[in-house]
Amino acid sequence: MQAEGNIRKMHVEIGDPVQYQLPLYQNLEKGELVDMTSLVGKEIAIQFDGTINCAATGKKINKTFGEGLSYDAWRNNAEAVESIIHPELDQSHLGIGLRDLDWERNRHAKPHFVYLALTSAMKVGVTKGSSIPSRWIDQGAWKVMKFAETPYRQKAGAIEVELKAHISDKTNWRKMLTDERGEVNFTSERTRLKELLPIHLRQFVLPVDDILEIKYPVLSYPEKVKSVKLDTNPVIESKLMGIRGQYLLLENGQVINLRSHAGYRIKIEG
Repeated sequence: MQAEGNIRKMHVEIGDPVQYQLPLYQNLEKGELVDMTSLVGKEIAIQFDGTINCAATGKKINKTFGEGLSYDAWRNNAEAVESIIHPELDQSHLGIGLRDLDWERNRHAKPHFVYLALTSAMKVGVTKGSSIPSRWIDQGAWKVMKFAETPYRQKAGAIEVELKAHISDKTNWRKMLTDERGEVNFTSERTRLKELLPIHLRQFVLPVDDILEIKYPVLSYPEKVKSVKLDTNPVIESKLMGIRGQYLLLENGQVINLRSHAGYRIKIEG
């Protein structure tokens, strides 16, 4: 197998284990999809040719911001709107756009979920229904439950803000990639967190939902991890030990976050 193009976030599909495909674009045009799950356990080579193209405009750039964007696109593009990271800021349900009302209304003025996810510890997050379960897989969670459903993004963000005072909204990627697993009783945690919400937000909390367990294509986890970037390591040759979140786990504890390399032009062989 040999393919080349500009990296985008890996596509994921729930399964036993999760199935991963790496899209390689020809700048802004869709190109090949590389079956990454089939490469687990095999020797792979990734070579960065020094070219980075903005994932929004195609412009050649020296550094990316956000997910493969130029600085200008990161500051102005709808796909990098502030309410992506801070859903409580969204106002599209009121007919107010922070950057692009139509784009924001199409994605944010619709039902959203607040969820509880477990990696090394419990965390809270927000996602729209169409991003389930890919959002959870991208974060490397191994156990997840829906906590609340709201009619639009801002309300889900308001619940998340309240809960962040009691549990994290961040994933410890190092612990996740060494498979350090926390054990939490989701049912009791749901009850505890619901009681901590203001009364006007408790109406959105769901009854106890099914708990999803996610299995990743990993042969073995390292004891310690070392993150590598293509800027300083343009040629990577290693056995692919597994995939979790948007990370490739390589031999000797090396890991690479492909999502953070969106826009980088590579050649991959395996």
